[in-house]
Formats: sequence, C-alpha cells, structure tokens
Amino acid sequence: MTDINPTINTTVSAELNTSTITKVVEGMSASDGAGVKLKRVLGQPKLQRLDPFLMLDEFGSEDAQDYIAGFPKHPHRGFQTVTYMLNGKMQHKDSSGNEGIIEDGGLQWMNAGKGIIHEEMPMQIEGKMRGFQLWVNLPSSEKMSKPGYQDIPTANIPELNSEKGSLIRVLAGNFKGQEGAVSTQAVKPQFFDFHLMDNESLEVPTQSSHNGFLYVYEGEVDVAGQVLTKGQLGVLAFTDKLILNTKSAAKVILVSGEPINEPVVQYGPFVMNTQEEINQALRDFQQGVLA
Repeated sequence: MTDINPTINTTVSAELNTSTITKVVEGMSASDGAGVKLKRVLGQPKLQRLDPFLMLDEFGSEDAQDYIAGFPKHPHRGFQTVTYMLNGKMQHKDSSGNEGIIEDGGLQWMNAGKGIIHEEMPMQIEGKMRGFQLWVNLPSSEKMSKPGYQDIPTANIPELNSEKGSLIRVLAGNFKGQEGAVSTQAVKPQFFDFHLMDNESLEVPTQSSHNGFLYVYEGEVDVAGQVLTKGQLGVLAFTDKLILNTKSAAKVILVSGEPINEPVVQYGPFVMNTQEEINQALRDFQQGVLA
C-alpha cells in the first residue's frame, strides 16, 4: 500500500442528477487460453461491446485444474489488455522482452499496439486464483503504436479511505485529486476498485462524456434505486457523479472511458477498423512479423 491514505468526504449532495444504470447483465460461463474456466461478462451475446471496452472476464477458482493451463503464447494487435489480480500469482512474458509476476492486488496494463505476442501462466499449483481481464480498444491513430507494458505491484496502487472506512483503490484515472497508477491516456480510462463498508453512501466523481460500467464481485450495491448483486454488471448513464449505497459490505469495480466511435472489426486477438487491416494482421502473424 501507499503511505498516502487521506479521508474522502462522502457527504451526498441533495441533487438528484446522479448517474443511473441502464442495463444489467450477468456473466456466462466460458473458457479461454488453454482451458482456463472463467465468466465472460462483457463480450458475450447480451453485451457484445461497450465502446471503448471490448471484453471483461472474471476468473476465479480454488481448483487448480480450472486455471493451471493458463494462457500460452498468443498474439494481439490494435488494443490494450488489462489484468487485475485479486488473489494468486501469474507470470507475464512478451515478445518485446517484458517479464513480470502479478500477485495479489497487482495490475498489468499492456498496449498491444501494432503487435505483440505474450503469455500469462500461473505461478502456483494450488490455492485460489481470482481476478479480471479487461480489453480496451484503441483509436485508429494508435492501433499501430509501439507496444508498451506497465507492471504495477499492489504497493504502487494508490488507496484512499472514505469517512466510514471504505477502501478506494485508484488503478487508473483520477479520484478526487488522486491520480491512478496507470499512465495510458488513449481513452482517458478510469478503473476504481471499491471495498465498501456497511451502510455506505459514497459519492464518486465521473465523466459525463464516458461510457462505463459497474461490476459487483462481492455483496450488493444500490445505484439510484437499482440494486446490483454479486456477478452482475450494470451499464451506466453518467452525469458528473455516481452514488454507491450499501446495507452490508460489498466489493465493486468501476470502469469507464471515452468512446472512440469508430468501426470495430475483430478477429479473435486482433481488433482493427477494417477487414483489410485484419487480413494484414493475419498475414503479419503468419509471416512472423507481427511484433
């Protein structure tokens, strides 16, 4: 943890113009990589995309057979991948020479850009492994950018506390003056992890120009009268603030970003603007010149 831990004022304004939930989606069982069992929340028939976000997976199991095969070498082009580890240990290696181990509470934010080949493999053979993988699209002007990688241990993620003791982890974006750990600005992302106390009413500053969502991974949260329970994603209609209300303890992530408003053509791990660009990505991969 960081040693900066100020108290956040959570007094709720009397204004009624607060962000609301427009759609609720539950994850569906899926598998990826070499057979890792997971729950696909975004990137499924009920919610294919939410510009600029392409996918959200939650993985979590205490059975090593559900995750031990990991995600062997595979390519990406045209977007960013984010891995946020709640519990467990995973090693990252990629074709740009980056290597790191993500552990409890850590974050990896990778810009695939013009092309990268990477792998994420478990560094444990037993115990709980739980976390999220998020895919963030890139605008056409940055799809062929230089690949990049941020490996952020939990100690480098800023944390704040509300008056009631709720924990706010600022992974990306700005929370009431506290800048997040992630430096990328491609879609001005916000990524917050809230560990909410009983009877909390937390006012969260938001960007009215963003698209985004809440995902509850423990407990339940009330947003403007709409209750989200564990395993549910709520698509948000943003004003300039969001109020999270709880009766009992809950954990929820908030993710938002500037919509790109460009065509999306996706073929597995390649996300571009046209079919020809996808064809070129496939040719580059086949010829060994992707990365």
